[in-house]
Amino acid sequence: MKKIPSQQPTVVALVCAAVVLLFTIPGQAQPQPLPTRHVRDAVANGQAQLIGKLPSTQTLRFDMVLPLRDRAGLQDFVQEVQDPRSPSYHQFLTPQEFTARFGPSQQDWDALVAFAKASGFEIISGNLEGRDLRLTGTVANIEKAFHVTLGLYQDLTENRTFFAVDREPTVELPFQIWHITGLDNDSKPHPLYVKKSDYAKAHGIDPDKVVSHATTGSGPSASFLGSDMRAAYYGGTALTGTGQNIALFEFAGTDLADLSTYYKNVGQTEPYTPTLISTGGYGTSCVDSGSSACDDTEQTLDMTQAMGMAPGSKMLYMYVCGDVLASGSGNISDTACISAMVSTTDAPLSKQISCSWGWTPADPSTLDPYFEQMASQGQNFFAASGDSSAWSSSNEAWPADDANIVSVGGTDLTTSGAAGPWKSETAWADSGGGISPDSIPIPSWQKLSGVITSSNKGSTTLRNGPDVSANANFTYYVCADQTTCTANDYGGTSFAAPMWAGYLALANEQAATNGDTIGYINPIIYPAALTSSYGTYFHDITSGSCGTYSGITGFDLCTGWGSPNTTGIINLLAGSATPSFTLSDSPSSLTVTRGSSGTSTITVTDVNGFSGSVTLAASGLPSGVTAAFGTNPTTGTSVLTLTASSTATTGTSTVTITGTSGSLTATTTLALTVSAAATPNFTIAASPASLTVTQGASGTSTITITSTDGFSSATTLSATGLPTGVTAAFSTNPVTPAANGSVTSTLTLTASSTATTGAATVTITGTSGSLTHSTTIALTVSSTAKNFTLSLSPSSFTIDESGSVSTTLTVTSVNGFHSSVDLSVNEFPSGVSATASANPVTPPANGSVNVTITWSASRRAPTGTTTIELIGTSGSLTNQTPVTITVAP
Repeated sequence: MKKIPSQQPTVVALVCAAVVLLFTIPGQAQPQPLPTRHVRDAVANGQAQLIGKLPSTQTLRFDMVLPLRDRAGLQDFVQEVQDPRSPSYHQFLTPQEFTARFGPSQQDWDALVAFAKASGFEIISGNLEGRDLRLTGTVANIEKAFHVTLGLYQDLTENRTFFAVDREPTVELPFQIWHITGLDNDSKPHPLYVKKSDYAKAHGIDPDKVVSHATTGSGPSASFLGSDMRAAYYGGTALTGTGQNIALFEFAGTDLADLSTYYKNVGQTEPYTPTLISTGGYGTSCVDSGSSACDDTEQTLDMTQAMGMAPGSKMLYMYVCGDVLASGSGNISDTACISAMVSTTDAPLSKQISCSWGWTPADPSTLDPYFEQMASQGQNFFAASGDSSAWSSSNEAWPADDANIVSVGGTDLTTSGAAGPWKSETAWADSGGGISPDSIPIPSWQKLSGVITSSNKGSTTLRNGPDVSANANFTYYVCADQTTCTANDYGGTSFAAPMWAGYLALANEQAATNGDTIGYINPIIYPAALTSSYGTYFHDITSGSCGTYSGITGFDLCTGWGSPNTTGIINLLAGSATPSFTLSDSPSSLTVTRGSSGTSTITVTDVNGFSGSVTLAASGLPSGVTAAFGTNPTTGTSVLTLTASSTATTGTSTVTITGTSGSLTATTTLALTVSAAATPNFTIAASPASLTVTQGASGTSTITITSTDGFSSATTLSATGLPTGVTAAFSTNPVTPAANGSVTSTLTLTASSTATTGAATVTITGTSGSLTHSTTIALTVSSTAKNFTLSLSPSSFTIDESGSVSTTLTVTSVNGFHSSVDLSVNEFPSGVSATASANPVTPPANGSVNVTITWSASRRAPTGTTTIELIGTSGSLTNQTPVTITVAP
C-alpha cells in the first residue's frame, strides 16, 4: 500500500498540449460572389461616414444560407399547385419532399458545415431542410472567411452608429451561397403598433380626440378583445381552428405571464400555453427591467389576436430570432425564423403565419425562396402593412410589399355592441399602403383587369398593397411588461395581421373536413373579388383615407379588398361546408365479466348543419358478446349495451361502432375487455417493506391481507429467509379479512446479540387453502461494534496530463467510533500521485469528517483508466472504497 502524503503548498505548472486537427475543406475553390446584396446603399455610395472598425475579437451572430437547387422548377410548381386545371393542384409538399425535389444536396450542406468549422466559427444550429446554418464567430474570422472589412458607420438620420461590410462577401466553396445574414445591424427592426399618446404627439392633437366615436368592445372600458374580432369578422361558433397550428414571427421573446394576465382580467379561459421556439440562439424571455429592458407588447398582442380568432387551434408557436430591446437596439436574423418555419425540425408545420414587424434588409429578395417554399407547402405569411400611412422611400414597407406574402392593412371598426357583429368600417388614417418602395414587380394577380384603376392610384408595374385589412384603431385591450393593462390606448396593423392568421386557421379547419388544404390565398381572392360575389367575401371599405390614398369601392391602397365578411372568404377558400357528422363514445373502454354487461353512450355530433338521423351498428365483437343500442337510428345519443355470455371469449378486442346516414358514414372505436368470472382471492403487503434491526433489538412491520372478489377466509402467515439469530412473531395468526375488506397483523422481527449481521430478504407468505401469496421485507441486521465507513466524491474522474483533480473523502463514525484512521491506496497508476488535506483523520463519535484528496498526473503519465482501492485503517479495522482514475492526453 502507498500512504497518501499530507498536502504541502506547491506551485503546479500547467502545460497545454497543442492538438492539431487534420481535415479537408471541401472545394478549396476560388472565392465566389453571392447572388444577394449585403452592402448597405449608404455605405456603397459613401454617404455613411466610416468612424472606425469593429474590434477583431468581437463575436457576432450570423447565418449562412444555401440556395435552392432548382428555383425555376419551384416557381413552376408554385404556379401548378395553385392552378385548378393542373394535376398538381393542391398537391402540397412536405418539407422533406420539398428538400428532396428543390433543396440543396446533403453533400453541399456537409461542405458548408465543414467550411464553417474550418473558418473557426461556432455552430449554433441549422439543418438541411431549413438551408440556414446559424453561427457565431469573431470579427477577424468573419473578415478572413468572407474577404470583407466590418466597419463602424454613422447613421444618416438617427443619432446612432451601425456596423456593416464594406464590400460584397465572397466564399471559397465550389458552389454559391445564397446569403449571409448578420453582416450588418442596420435593419432597424420595429414592431408595427402605435400608442395613442405617441400618435397624438406626432400629429399635434389631444389624445382624447384621436378616437372620435365610442368603442364597442367587450373588454374593460368597452375596448376590443381578440374574441370581439372573431364575433365581428367570423360571427359563427362551428369553426375554432381545431387541428390547426399558428406561427408568429418575432424579433424578441415574451413573458407568458402577460398573456395569462390578459385572459384573467377579461374573464376568459386561456385556451393553451403557446410554445416559444428559439432560433439562432436568441432567448425567448422578455423582461422589462434594467439596462437591457425588453418590451413584449407586440408579442403579447399577437398572441391575443390569433388565439382570440381561433380559440380552438391546436397550438401557437412563437419563433424568436432577435434580441431587440425596448430602446430599439439589438440584433436579428430573419432567415433564422423563416427557415425554421418551413421545416418540421423545431415544431409541426404551421399553415398560417403572422409577422407584425418591419425592417429594412440590405436585399429585400433574400427571403423570396422561403416565401415560395411556403406557397409550395400550403403556408401563408401575413405581414402587417405598417402604421405611418402611405409607403415611400422614407416610410419603408418591407416585408409587406413582398409579392409572395399577404399584406394586411388597417381599418377603424365599429360593432353593434359588445361581442357583437360588424356594423361599419372606414379606412384607418395611419394604415400603411401604396406602391412598393422596394420596386418589387407587380404580381400576376394584381395585373387582372379591374384591380389597378385610376381611382385607386395604384401602379401597373410594381407591387401594390395592402391585400386585405382589419381593425387597427386605438380600440384594443392590451397587457404587457407585467404592468397595468391598458384599454383603447394601442392600435396598429400589428393587430390585424395575427387576426387574419387566426381567421385562415378557421378556413383551413373547414378545408381539412373537405380533405383539402388552402394554398397561397392572393391568387384566389383577387379574381374572386372582381366578381359579383365580392360583397359576400369582403366588407368593402369605401370611406376614410391613409395619407395619399383613400378607401374606395373595390381594391384600394389603404385597405386592399377590405375585411372578412363572416364565412364568405372561408367558403371561397375551403369550399362550402359539407354537412356531416362525427361519432364519439363515453367511456371509450369497457371491461365486462362473463355473464354480465356494460354500457357506453354513443353521441352523434352534427357538423356543418347536418340534421339527419344516423343508424348505428357494432362490429368486431368477440365470440359470445352481443350489442344492443337503446335508440337506433338516433339524432343525438344512444346507449350501447354489450353483454357477455358465460362462455364469451376472454381478452381485449376493438369494437367498431359505425354510423350511417345516406352516403355519409362515421366511426368510433371502443376497447372491450372480457374477463373470466371473478374468483375470491386476496393480496398481501408489508409496511414498511424495509427494516433495520440492531443486534439485541427488534423491529416491526404491519402485514395487510386485502380481500378481492368477496374473499373472506382464514389466512395463515409465515416468515422465511430469516438470518441466523433472528426470530419472527405475528400478533394475530391466522387472520380473516372481511369480504372486500382488509385485516392486519403486526410482525415483530427480533435479533439476538449474536445474530448474523448484514442484509437479508425475508419472505412473508399468506396461505388459505390452495391460495398462496407473498411479499418481502428487506431486513438489515446491524452490529453494535464500533466501526467507520469511507465514501469518496466523485469516485470516478478524469485527469489531464500535468493536471490535477480534487475529491472529497468522508470518514463516518459507526456506533460511536472515535479513533484515528490512516489513509492509503493499494497502488497508484503510473505517473499519478495524491495528497490529502489531513492524514490521519479522526471522525467525531457518530459523526463524520471530510478530507480533500488531490490527485495529480505527471506530464508522462500513461493515458488510460485504472480502478484502485482507497483504504482506511484503524487498529484491526480496515475499510476501503474504489476509485476509478482516467488519465487523458
